[in-house]
Amino acid sequence: MSSPITSWEGATTYFTFADNPLAMAVCLAAAVGVFVYLNVSIIRHEKAVFDKHLSD
Repeated sequence: MSSPITSWEGATTYFTFADNPLAMAVCLAAAVGVFVYLNVSIIRHEKAVFDKHLSD
């Protein structure tokens, strides 16, 4: 398998927002928020199912 790149001359790197601390903080906060939300939903669901199972 050959690469279509024949030379690395003039190659540059683009970072979308890695140099912006505010954007990084917003992404981190969003990831933590999703993680917490999923864990809380799972805990609530499991508790409800367990309570229903005990009442049957």
